[in-house]
Amino acid sequence: MKKRKRVVILGSINVDIILQLARLPKPGETMKLQGFETAGGGKGANQAIAAARSSADVHFIGRVGADQYGKQMLSLLQENDVNSEHVKIDADKPTGQAYILLQQSGENSILVNSGANAFIQKEDVENARQLIEGADVVVAQFEVPIPRIIEAFEIARQAGVSTILNPAPALKVPDELLELTDLITPNEVEAEMLTDIHVDSKTAQRRAAEKLKAKGAKNVLLTLGSEGAYYLTEADQEESVAAFKVEVADTTGAGDTFIGCLAAKLAPDFTNIAQAVRYATKASSLTVQKIGAIPSIPTEKEILAK
Repeated sequence: MKKRKRVVILGSINVDIILQLARLPKPGETMKLQGFETAGGGKGANQAIAAARSSADVHFIGRVGADQYGKQMLSLLQENDVNSEHVKIDADKPTGQAYILLQQSGENSILVNSGANAFIQKEDVENARQLIEGADVVVAQFEVPIPRIIEAFEIARQAGVSTILNPAPALKVPDELLELTDLITPNEVEAEMLTDIHVDSKTAQRRAAEKLKAKGAKNVLLTLGSEGAYYLTEADQEESVAAFKVEVADTTGAGDTFIGCLAAKLAPDFTNIAQAVRYATKASSLTVQKIGAIPSIPTEKEILAK
């Protein structure tokens, strides 16, 4: 029997409050909602569940509050075969929340209350040291404190474990963290913030990727929304991968689905990056056709059937 890839996610756990509206309101304008619902979310939880639904053995490091939302999210992780042994219940802080303004066009704007996600401690990472050392890959995003990511990536690097950094939401990345990153995966906005290069052409994409590599990241993968993805590897292998053309209902969670599925399928030495990126691209094209983050994440069977 083929061994399942062990993916460790250090990340955020939120409850998404989805507000459906025709368009964003103008300053001073009052609008009626077209719909309202709640769903599981948080970039970390989304990516973990995406990886688990693509047959990875997924373990989570994070925090939730001692509230109803926290109970719901722990149950949701467990129902999706994500090991939550290293998710601590914080008695003082609420579970993270994200308010998603979903427009009729499928575009979204998101307001985040970090809650317990912002209070992950060094001891949380240290307590998971053996877990990290036994992983195939460690994945992190910027909805948790950057010092915790550095600590986790240091443990991974010392153990020869691959690291994937999803620098979202857009923040400057310390060089210390880039030097511990085997693969960085910014989108267009994040890439421009990190490199001051507007990645609107393949030439610009390569320049941005080269700049990130010069700062320490070994491999670079730019996610470009409807334009697909571009990657440049440590061995100077590059490729632009086209997106699938589909009808978009909601882009929430598309990037997280991509990252989670990529982590589940990418070999530790990145030799199958072309196949893994295509698999992740197909997965995210399925996600955008449904509303909600976690509810829209496809299974491996659904991805391979397309």
